[in-house]
Amino acid sequence: MLTWKRPKDLISLRGFLGLTDYYRRFVCDYGSIANPLTHLLKKDNLLWNEEAQLSFDTLKKDMAELPILSVPNFSIPFVIETDTYNIGLGAVLMQQGRPMAFLIQPLSERAQRKSFYERELMVIVFAVQKWRHYLVGNHFIINTNQKSLKFLQDQRVLGAD
Repeated sequence: MLTWKRPKDLISLRGFLGLTDYYRRFVCDYGSIANPLTHLLKKDNLLWNEEAQLSFDTLKKDMAELPILSVPNFSIPFVIETDTYNIGLGAVLMQQGRPMAFLIQPLSERAQRKSFYERELMVIVFAVQKWRHYLVGNHFIINTNQKSLKFLQDQRVLGAD
């Protein structure tokens, strides 16, 4: 993968993107990384630039360094780490610090206007729904960097509802 030559035409670019797209769920933020290359697929738009080269090099590196996803062990608690950013949601399902699955979801314009708190809650709900087949009947932990959600969690732990 690291020695893949820069695509010279649409056919070779489609081939590269097709291969990387097959493994997209293992590359965190794949859509954002591949976006400059995807724009080159538009009619009469194969004008290779610095942004396309950076995207190409980043995808090659990420493909060569794919994390080895672990197999679930249902006797160990699952961990969901979530994050939200301006245009999307992201989550990772893990056990013992090893990733099992990644989740990236772009937000609609309407959802982008929601508060940070609401978007953080959206990603938690989305991740739990997506991975419910792992989580139902098992203990799991949700890690988030949203302080107001952590405050609610701390209150529950302390028993102060």
